[in-house]
Amino acid sequence: MQLRERFTAEMKEAMKAGDKGRLATVRMIQAALKDKDIEARGVGKGPASDEDILSLLQKMIKQRNESAAVYEQGGRPELAENERGEIAIIESFLPKQMDETETKAAVEAAILETGATGPKDMGRVIAALKGTFAGRMDFAKASGLVKTALAAKA
Repeated sequence: MQLRERFTAEMKEAMKAGDKGRLATVRMIQAALKDKDIEARGVGKGPASDEDILSLLQKMIKQRNESAAVYEQGGRPELAENERGEIAIIESFLPKQMDETETKAAVEAAILETGATGPKDMGRVIAALKGTFAGRMDFAKASGLVKTALAAKA
């Protein structure tokens, strides 16, 4: 089942179950996806691919993590908890995340594949990883691993 179809099915299930929090989050995802499709149309592309959707979901999770941290600092734990609830729902649409060992192996393979020789090639390695592992890899952690591995090669 494609992600778009899964969003629609989840929305229907949330409506039937009366789960207002899940329904609101799925609608928010669909609205963000519609915005992405409109943006792509303006540049002459077609609708967002599943990889684009996975990147969008990861971006949404990152935004919510940042918001939760701000709410915690501001003394609003109930709002931070709401953000964490949305994160859990969004994460349910992502494939299983790669663990540390798998990420290290993928980074090494991408470095070999791109022929990277030093820190100046970091962009090419990250682009290769994003093309292959969108939605399954935490790119903040991966970029640290890439930086360390490329610095050792220089």
